[in-house]
Amino acid sequence: MSRRGRRVVAGMLALVTAAVAVSACSPRSEDWTETAAVLAAGSPTGVYHDYGSHLATELSRGLDVDLTAEVTAGSVDNLLRVSAGEALLGFAQGDAAADAVAGTGAFTEPLDVQAVARLYDEYLQIVVRDDSAVEDLADLSGRTISLGAENSGVNVIATRVLHAAGVAADVIDDPQLDLGGSIAAMERGEIDGFFWVGGLPTPGIADLAETIDVRLLPVEQDWVNAVNERYSHAYRPADVPAGTYGLDAAVTTLAVPNYLVTAGSTPPGVVHDLVAGLFAARTTLAADVPAAALLDRRSAIFTGPVPLHPGAEQYYRDLRR
Repeated sequence: MSRRGRRVVAGMLALVTAAVAVSACSPRSEDWTETAAVLAAGSPTGVYHDYGSHLATELSRGLDVDLTAEVTAGSVDNLLRVSAGEALLGFAQGDAAADAVAGTGAFTEPLDVQAVARLYDEYLQIVVRDDSAVEDLADLSGRTISLGAENSGVNVIATRVLHAAGVAADVIDDPQLDLGGSIAAMERGEIDGFFWVGGLPTPGIADLAETIDVRLLPVEQDWVNAVNERYSHAYRPADVPAGTYGLDAAVTTLAVPNYLVTAGSTPPGVVHDLVAGLFAARTTLAADVPAAALLDRRSAIFTGPVPLHPGAEQYYRDLRR
């Protein structure tokens, strides 16, 4: 090929590359008035932050916005931030989100939060050392056990499950650590165990299991039923599969759905763009965050009693056309 021919081909390739780059960024709705925003994630060693960091990167790239994932205390904190306009998006456990819209539990009044999508189920994980004498929840009395950080969904579930099991929270020495703090304290031998609610496997716990042998305490189905009867029926019996964190056998526990939420005041076009970007990025996200592979258009709409945002509703309706 002549030098001129090579220049022509190179020019054509440059044009194609530029066209692809432009098409990769979906045109934004006119509802966007600001293009810098926050995604309220969670502990840096948990699934929320892992998922949130990758999602923020993909949405920023796809929508040509500046979305930043921030470390937070967890579900309750995220819901408060979203409602107050301090975050555009946030992760929240289904039970905490139900409390938020009802103005009960940790919330003194209803919050104007709505769901963008149901993402995946989270699992209660009560972690102790494998060589610990603790065998069930009754053995936690008088021990140092982190029930989760203040304003976290973990603390909500931990308190409810302990009550159902007949264990008073005030007989436990609770340092109120987040996941990273709990892991570090267990490695130093400062606590006997900790509660966590998150996807499987939770990165920080998986790393912990590489350094010390751990077990998960079982959660009885009767306790799950008791919690559902008293609260929002958001929970279901579940198993943490054998092999997770090196476990020899499956462990019974409870699961709760996780939602991506936004404020009810967020413009519909913005939310439509965010949902479209979420699903467009699913395969890419799943390569780094296993929980992202569980996102499904058929189940994403089931967020009750938390209402779907109108912008999200429009996206799901468009899929049926």
